[in-house]
Amino acid sequence: MTRARVFTLTLLALVAFAGNSLLCRVALKHTAIDPASFTSVRLVSGALVLWLLARSRAAQAGPAGNWRSALALFAYAVLFSWAYVSLTAATGALLLFGAVQATMIGYGWWMGERLRARQLFGFVLAVTGLIGLLLPGLSAPPLQGSLLMLAAGAAWGIYTLRGKGSGDPTRVTAGNFLRAVVPTAVLSVATLPWASLDARGVAFAIASGALASALGYIVWYAVLPRLKVSTAATAQLSVPMIAALGGIVFLGEAPTLRLVVASAAILGGIACVVMPSESAAARRA
Repeated sequence: MTRARVFTLTLLALVAFAGNSLLCRVALKHTAIDPASFTSVRLVSGALVLWLLARSRAAQAGPAGNWRSALALFAYAVLFSWAYVSLTAATGALLLFGAVQATMIGYGWWMGERLRARQLFGFVLAVTGLIGLLLPGLSAPPLQGSLLMLAAGAAWGIYTLRGKGSGDPTRVTAGNFLRAVVPTAVLSVATLPWASLDARGVAFAIASGALASALGYIVWYAVLPRLKVSTAATAQLSVPMIAALGGIVFLGEAPTLRLVVASAAILGGIACVVMPSESAAARRA
């Protein structure tokens, strides 16, 4: 795979991840679809595309995955949708990404990994940025939506941790999406009295599930082995920024000073934690 192709596929995957925030926000803000219906359509369409891809690649094997990961995936998707009822695309993506990284860093610490001085500084900086973003004030995001998105990020972090070393990413992701359809069906039945659908909202949900989620994950996992750990970690830092730019261009969302400062603190702090030190990089070279 050439460098140009690696770069193109990496950019495509990152745009897809940011696209989930934009598609969900625009659907819940500008169409009649409700959060539960958006979640259901997203997961079902994603499961269908992933199942077809898994079958085409290994007809005799089929999807893999497990129920615990599927429930973490379902929790992420549900919380993500309800959070975007009130959050802007940029704020939601920032909170989501921060919570994902915090969950994974916290798990590493729990398993015995210790932070070096630079990493500890970065962790404190990121937490300070998060607290500053959520402090009460005219420009603070809605607390309920913020807490929902933080919980969504924690669920996605758990899903990511459970997926490490679990086998072929396409088959595993397909199996988890297919299993997540079961609680999704229960959610749809439970929220049927409040269900609201329209063609545009369903189209956005299908795009989120089939394109931004299913194909985005496939592209990312395909290119990930070609990237250095530091490159992959740095690349993911761009997702909230891409979402913010998309929110400005497509949704007319104006970034606040608080969001800009908090973004710099959170993303800069995370970069200090996840980026390997020069000595560590030299040892791997």
